[in-house]
Amino acid sequence: MELKILGTGCKKCEELTKNAETAIKEDGIDATVVKETDFRKIMGYGVMSTPALVIDEKVVSSGKVLKTSEIKDLLKKYV
Repeated sequence: MELKILGTGCKKCEELTKNAETAIKEDGIDATVVKETDFRKIMGYGVMSTPALVIDEKVVSSGKVLKTSEIKDLLKKYV
């Protein structure tokens, strides 16, 4: 499984990255977290507001920092 954090590296993007890493670690999920900062690639996902979370190439959230518990709930749909 791959989680992508789409954003420019701002404070909110870093917070979302941390929450995603915590969620997969706490739930023991075999996944990698990748940061995508290339504006063209971000636009390719149709995301207009960052940070955004992508799970296995599907945008599941944009424009807000999800809590660890919210990310865990989303991950349950993909495991």
